[in-house]
Amino acid sequence: MSSSTVSRDENVRRVRDGLGLLTAAAMRRLDEEVHWYRQLPAEDRSYVALVAQSGITSFATWFADPTQTPHGVGEMFAAAPPELTRSISLQHTLQLVRLMVDVVESNSDQIAAPGFERELRESVLRYSREVAFSAAEVYARAAEVRGAWDARLEALVVDAIVRGDTDDALRSRISALGWSGRGQVLVVVGETTDSLDDVATAELRRAARRAAGDTLVGIHGDRLVLVLGGEGDLVAAATALVGRFGPGPVVFGGVVPSMGEATASARSALAGLAAAPAWPQAPRPVLADDLLPERVLTGDVTARRTLVAQAYRPLQEATGSVLETLSAYLGTGRSLEAAARRLYVHPNTVRYRLRKVSEITGWDPLDARESFVLQVALALGQLGTDG
Repeated sequence: MSSSTVSRDENVRRVRDGLGLLTAAAMRRLDEEVHWYRQLPAEDRSYVALVAQSGITSFATWFADPTQTPHGVGEMFAAAPPELTRSISLQHTLQLVRLMVDVVESNSDQIAAPGFERELRESVLRYSREVAFSAAEVYARAAEVRGAWDARLEALVVDAIVRGDTDDALRSRISALGWSGRGQVLVVVGETTDSLDDVATAELRRAARRAAGDTLVGIHGDRLVLVLGGEGDLVAAATALVGRFGPGPVVFGGVVPSMGEATASARSALAGLAAAPAWPQAPRPVLADDLLPERVLTGDVTARRTLVAQAYRPLQEATGSVLETLSAYLGTGRSLEAAARRLYVHPNTVRYRLRKVSEITGWDPLDARESFVLQVALALGQLGTDG
């Protein structure tokens, strides 16, 4: 056996014997120099220490037979839970690798056999390079799995909001998706585009977060559902995203105070989307409450109650014959003069009372569209169908 072989075997033995020294030096450096390590919970710190120790041990094993492919970070993470990739980033893992290299280099003169210090330093550099590439692969796989899981969880959350399953479990799932819970909530629905694949959906999600802060994206067949949250102007944020929808109506549900009431916004938006074809001239986007008459035609109980509560009841309780005047105006083809003759008053009196209708309800009888809304409300109230 040649002297070089004997010396290399001695070098391998000395590296193995120096594992304790290297591990202790690495742990000391972690505590003294790596600030993010000190901020981790105790359990995660123990796992990170285990990863660092495993990396040094794996290097010693590979150093004994450098003809083999170096063990990667997969082996280093084998004893740690997969969730650790959430606690420490790829940059942190690479910092661990650099620290391990530095520890071996710093102690190479003490550990290596005389004359083989350079071999040890070159070997650890080669090993660290392979581990760095492997680390990138591990984190890429973890991100892919996490992304797929988050997409499935997001779809379940949006589906639960649409169905009305807003329980404690749902709030926990929403938090897991990074929803901050600050500010109000608005649900927007419309048709999807043909190009809304995974990449386009991710871009839509990023654009929505820039506009509103919090966002959830759900695709229900040919419908796209956006749940927006934040402390700013959610209607303005949603309007900026209308171009991301496919052709056809885009309907905004009502703005609600929190995620707990998001189901109400979702239901009104979906009801509006179903009723929107009955108003071909509807603007894009359109508010669900601007589609109340059409929603009544589709059997929407909430729309019936809203129209009766916001239009018919206030007029019924008002003084000054405003309800009678509105009925006469609508019943005579929206003619001020014909209504005045029926009521035996001056046309200016009719005009004055109609202004009062507008003040009371928010809908102007002199506007063609809004007079239609009032006529449906009047019919519902006279039929007594408020629910």
